[in-house]
Amino acid sequence: MSMFGYRTLGFGHVGAAKPDYSADFLVIAAGAGGGYTLGGGAGAGGYRNSFNSETSGGGGSSESALTFAGGITYTVTVGAGGGINSVARGSNGSNSVLSGSNITDITSVGGGGGGRNPNVGADGGSGGGSYYTTSVGQGTSNQGSNGGQGATGSSQGSGGGGGASAVGTNGSGDNAGDGGNGVASSITGSAVTRGGGGGGGAYIRTSPAHAGDPGDGGTGGGGDSNSSQGGTAGSGATNTGSGGGGGTYVNGHDGIAGSGGSGVVILRMPTASYSGTVTGSPTVATSGTDTILTFTGSGSYTG
Repeated sequence: MSMFGYRTLGFGHVGAAKPDYSADFLVIAAGAGGGYTLGGGAGAGGYRNSFNSETSGGGGSSESALTFAGGITYTVTVGAGGGINSVARGSNGSNSVLSGSNITDITSVGGGGGGRNPNVGADGGSGGGSYYTTSVGQGTSNQGSNGGQGATGSSQGSGGGGGASAVGTNGSGDNAGDGGNGVASSITGSAVTRGGGGGGGAYIRTSPAHAGDPGDGGTGGGGDSNSSQGGTAGSGATNTGSGGGGGTYVNGHDGIAGSGGSGVVILRMPTASYSGTVTGSPTVATSGTDTILTFTGSGSYTG
């Protein structure tokens, strides 16, 4: 490139360098796995957003749009959902990351696993709900919310997992807490809610009577707890970063937890500036004068 800001092309031609341009992002990490029987609901993945003054997770403000430059490759890593564990709390979700040499990396933190006795819900983008303790999994500032508390004493209802916009509710008696709700974004052209926390596991028994109510997943894809004997809780919805439900104990049978939903990375930029150079097969769409790339798996975009 010359001192005058022009790029020398092949065969002696000189062309103007491509101007820098603004690009909005929505980067959501993967949700976690719920806690096994009587387990807490899982936390949603961290939620970071710059589009149209929409909020980020945990009540955080909208972030500043990024400046993309021609010829620079921006790498997208989409986090995988957390799994379950029959002897400990659920596994945390994996981070989602947008990186490039001329930007500060945008890293959203994977959701925190749902607790299972004797484990408190894990910290994460949003925290996991807990079983039988008032300690909870903590969410990450400006990305997500805390999990809910587990009931104590003679009660065994677990807390719901934290969601992108709201904390998981506490267990009360043998009733479980619901997962926290997600956040809606219109970055793709229409409003879609993502990042719900998983519902907590309850305690149900015919004799002696324990009529617990399983927790519901938060809006945006959080998994519900199971209500059937030996059933499996719902998993977080794919590519929403939502948490899986905790397992409900029914008449002496363990409830199996749900796994976390994978994350997603969405980029929006002016169509006039869009290069068309991508890897990883993102979905490409347009809205008005903008082009939108939705990465449901890892890949890249070159400006």
